[in-house]
Formats: sequence, C-alpha cells, structure tokens
Amino acid sequence: MRTKETMIRKVESIAISVLWLALHVHTACGQATPVILTIDVDNYVEYQSDIADPAKLATLPSLTPSVQPRNFFVATVIGDIVAVNGQPAKGTVVGRARSIRLNPAGSAAAGGPGAAIGDIHRVSIREEIFEILKGDGTPVGTIMAHGLNSASDPSPGAPLAQTGGNFAIVGGTGAFLGARGQFGEAASAAPAPRAASMAEDPSYRRANGGGGQRFVLHIIPMVVPQIAVTPSGPAVAHSSDFTLVSASKPATAGEFLCLFATGLGPTRPGVEPGQPFPPSTLAAVNSPVEVTVNGQPAEVLAAVGLPGAVDGYQVNFRVPPDISRGTAIIQLRTAWVTGSPANIAVQ
Repeated sequence: MRTKETMIRKVESIAISVLWLALHVHTACGQATPVILTIDVDNYVEYQSDIADPAKLATLPSLTPSVQPRNFFVATVIGDIVAVNGQPAKGTVVGRARSIRLNPAGSAAAGGPGAAIGDIHRVSIREEIFEILKGDGTPVGTIMAHGLNSASDPSPGAPLAQTGGNFAIVGGTGAFLGARGQFGEAASAAPAPRAASMAEDPSYRRANGGGGQRFVLHIIPMVVPQIAVTPSGPAVAHSSDFTLVSASKPATAGEFLCLFATGLGPTRPGVEPGQPFPPSTLAAVNSPVEVTVNGQPAEVLAAVGLPGAVDGYQVNFRVPPDISRGTAIIQLRTAWVTGSPANIAVQ
C-alpha cells in the first residue's frame, strides 16, 4: 500500500509547475460566509485586584477568595480551551477586565452601593484573546476581541445560542488572520467561573480548579479554503496516476483521491508570506483539515503545502466506502471554516 508521503511525493514527478499553472486558470469563488465557533473552556478563573502590595501578588498556593472591591477594579481571567465545535482542542483564553457594573436602576437593582447607572446592563469593559491549538498541541491561530461583558442582553444579530456579552472580534493570527465578527457567552452546564484574589498563585490554577464557560464566536474570515478549479472541473485527482476525476473517469467508493486547494493557512515548517513552499520538505498544514463527501466525513491522510506553489495545497483523502453512485458533493474545511462545494462523478 502506498504511504501518504509517497502519494504526496509523486506530485513532484509529474511537472508540478505545469500542474499548478493549470489549476490556477481559475479558482472557486472564496465568498467569506460567516462561521460559528463554539469554544468550551475549563479551569476558568478570574483573578481580581483586591490587594495593593505587589509583593503579595501570586504568592498563595491554596484557594484564595477575592475580597471584591465595590467597583472599577481590574481583573485578569485565564482558562483552558478544551473543545471547539465539539472537537477536542487545546489552548488558552486570557482576558483583562475593568469593572463598571452598569445598570439602568443603579445601585438599587445591582446588589448594593457602587453600581454605575446607565441605559444598559453590562458588568465590565473587557478584552479577550483565544489562542487555539489542535488536540496534539499544534498552534492553529489566535482570535482577539474587545467589548462589554454581561450575563444577558447579547449583541443584536448574535447567534441564537449567545446569551450575553457584546464583543467585537477585531482580528486574529495564523489560520484566523484578519478575522472580524462578534462574540459572547452561551449557556453552559459547567459550574460558573471562579473569582480569586490576585494573591492566589496562578500556577495552581488547574490544581485548585475553576469553573467552565462556553463562548460563541460569529466570525467573518478573511481567508476561506477553496478547492481549485481547472477548465475541466474541480482539481480532484486519482491518487494512482494524478489524472483528474471526470465523468469519463469517475471516482469509486473507497478510492484514495487528492485535491488541490488554496487558503489552508500556515504550515509546519512555515514559509515567508508570498513565497512558495519548499521542494524538498513537506510542509504540513497546522489547522485541522476535514473533507466531506455528500456530507459524510472522509478519511484525511495528509494536508500539505504543494512544493513550489504559493498558497497551493494538496489534501489526500479517501472516498467513504458506502458513498452512492452519481454526482458527489465535496467540501473542504480547515480551522472550522468551510469552503464552497465542488461536484465530482462517482461510480
């Protein structure tokens, strides 16, 4: 049986430059449609600035509840990302908040003196940063946001799962480079995030435990993965000889295919922006890459930068064994962002 590396290396022997030129006659339209990311966080702790002596910061290993100031205090939040859209993930969410306790009724309805009066219900001014890794620890990218935090009153037009918060996504890095959008909190069965004194040592955060939180991010990505298109159709080829899948030479159930695409983002090892992938070293895509055929998940063997190409990638996958004959719809997803569908023939 061919190994996934052999299947990729074979591209080098069939005139890569000619092939990639053909694929770039035109590409599928990369419409940046909104993407919803549901991010689950555990061991989520808010360290509140309740002490004035810097020598006492982060010194106590045990649970240390905060003596919460009345208002206008600063807090730092830290939590572990454990899942994205239900898939296991890693990473860290960190944030910084300034309490404002805005309430239309002022102190009377906000639990005591010190609440600020205003026309909206908001707890704090806050910035939030999500640095997301795959389950194996590979960096995917970072999403950054600013806004107003609250347990209710989500932003207008927010996803229905969002129960509170009014944050603007102002950018990102890696697979989320240039992302825009909005986000807030969603209902979660996990215990509420824990408040702690800044005297508590955050190196014991996981040992001491914290609450959980679910965030819903409504993202408009700058880059969308797309299957390249040739004059003869989608750039999906038989791995046996790299001829394109077509009506006269359709794919078969269970067959190994490879597709050529753009917009899959950073790789390991990386390349300078705008430069071609190296001809001698396979550059694996950092982000999780998924292929579906008629909505069914396909086994993905490898996703790499195409040697010698700029923003060109090769993804090797297996057609599901039980796929029906006829026209099959293929879609490519990377970093949970889905590209436009493409049709191939299956016999």
